[in-house]
Amino acid sequence: MLSMELREMFIDENNIKLGVNAVSVVEDPAIESNFITLKEDNKIELAEVSKERRILLGAALIPNKPILRIENGKEYYIFFSKETIAKVALMFAKNKYSDQVTEEHEKPVKGMTIFESWLTEDKEKDKSAFYGLDVPVGTWCISMKADNDDIYNLAKQGKIKGFSIEGYFSDKVEKKELSREDEEVKILSEIMAML
Repeated sequence: MLSMELREMFIDENNIKLGVNAVSVVEDPAIESNFITLKEDNKIELAEVSKERRILLGAALIPNKPILRIENGKEYYIFFSKETIAKVALMFAKNKYSDQVTEEHEKPVKGMTIFESWLTEDKEKDKSAFYGLDVPVGTWCISMKADNDDIYNLAKQGKIKGFSIEGYFSDKVEKKELSREDEEVKILSEIMAML
């Protein structure tokens, strides 16, 4: 048995200060899901071609995905339920944050626009599956138009690989005893071994 602290993240739709207020383009997304670049011919390739569509597509949040956090030297994991992710995606749209993009959570970036936002409903028939993303049902996916040359070139070079959310949440702390057979324990064990 492995004991760990898990913090489930929540939002209150009535508190406009909670939720995601920006999406960051990052080299190492905490949710461990890289985006793909879409080109005019719709092939999933990173090689240079002419007439690029300059679109980045990927997961913003994956349900029940343990995400390592370190605060004051203490390690713990956070996760978002499908229900919370659905609320987050809706509040993000309602607050009209589609152009709130940062690079590595540090500096605001101009020329980047989130123009599609959806929750996966079917692993095989969803748009995310069409483009080769293997994400569970309930994942918040986004498509971002990259009119910013610097950011798009970093993505093509593999120096920017995915999305990471920025926002404020409430949490509920719980200790969980998980069995070794549990798929997420295997993932967490691998993460801990790398530290």
